[in-house]
Amino acid sequence: MKIISTGDKGFKASFDELLKRGKMDIEEVSSVVGKLLGEIKNEGDKAVKAHIARFDRWEPANDEALTVSAEEMKRAYEMIDPKLRDALHLAYSRIEAYHQKLMPKTWMDTEPNGIILGQKITPVDRAGLYIPGGKAAYPSSLLMNAIPALVAGVGEIIVCTPTPDNEPNELLLAACHLCKITKLFKVGGASAIGAMAYGTESIPKVDVITGPGNIFVATAKKMVYGEVNIDMIAGPSEIGILADESANADFVAMDLLSQAEHDEMASSILITTSMELAKRVSQKAEEFLGTLSREAIARKSIEQRGAIIVAADMDEAVMLMNEIAPEHLEVMTSDPMALLDGIRHAGAIFLGAYTPEPIGDYVAGPNHTLPTGGTAKFYSPLSVEHFIKKSSIISMSPQGLEEIGYQCALIAHTEGLTAHEASVKIRLQKIR
Repeated sequence: MKIISTGDKGFKASFDELLKRGKMDIEEVSSVVGKLLGEIKNEGDKAVKAHIARFDRWEPANDEALTVSAEEMKRAYEMIDPKLRDALHLAYSRIEAYHQKLMPKTWMDTEPNGIILGQKITPVDRAGLYIPGGKAAYPSSLLMNAIPALVAGVGEIIVCTPTPDNEPNELLLAACHLCKITKLFKVGGASAIGAMAYGTESIPKVDVITGPGNIFVATAKKMVYGEVNIDMIAGPSEIGILADESANADFVAMDLLSQAEHDEMASSILITTSMELAKRVSQKAEEFLGTLSREAIARKSIEQRGAIIVAADMDEAVMLMNEIAPEHLEVMTSDPMALLDGIRHAGAIFLGAYTPEPIGDYVAGPNHTLPTGGTAKFYSPLSVEHFIKKSSIISMSPQGLEEIGYQCALIAHTEGLTAHEASVKIRLQKIR
């Protein structure tokens, strides 16, 4: 991995290049995605089937062929290794418990004058979950998207996932059964996003679409936003690590590679105050690469989008990491808690040497659907909040209206909205 120091003459240019890591050339694929979405909107299932034949190399014979039955999902669940089934159940219980703590509550407050103010929490009627299935299948993403929707009380959940060669991933089917999914469609890419956003003869229109995907999926989500709500526009996976001289080089190197193996476009960045650690981590990363099943992918990611930055001190290291705003941030220092207050921008924060990022991907409990490419500066992780709506509650008593109604009418009058003014005054006259 390349090592750069903040004192280097060309550091700013190198760092600015790192900040571009998550920039996806959405404009380049917009015309292609727009055409696919238009076909789905105008032709429904006919277009869905044509896209499957084009991109996933099989032709659905009828509408029923687009779906996976509940019986198939149950059978897959029963056939998986019992230890793996137990692991899925452990993940489920921890994810559910964490998201239950995040669930906002309906509340009302009564003032002494009888005015009642509050907030009503209501789940969306139907949610659409997109689960990737191209280079790899991700049952964990199903759990991370479905469980918050279930905790939120969503009435109907549908799932879309690409199924190349019409061969569903059995572990994904098992996870669907565990999450009580009854509507699973073998549709992927921009086509799936369009189908869930607009609705087809077979695939119902949803209120919100969540889940990660490639640049075509991200572009489609951006284009249909407003027709439906979305969670975020996520790009390639990434990790940032803050470390001092106390960090274990083996741990750091392997954790950097844990994200690099996702995708050639993934980004792995270490910022440390120790040049000695930087050199050891670079060496260890090279050694570990040869042990990985996805070595070619990880190597390209590390070589093209990985970096080790040596900072003058930890304050500078934290400042730089806040600029990066990584999806995952590990803190491996002698006192990681001491840095927490200074960390402003990160999707998920992993504190301490024995908190590897993958524990958050699967069983810790917090969601692994996270903002990428610096968007952690304004986006939050996927949660129950993405599957609910908040309605304000207002109830005025005669006394309450008399106390604040005149000021309301005055503001309305000043804005020239005479019906607004009269709506309040007609009631004030009745109170008198």
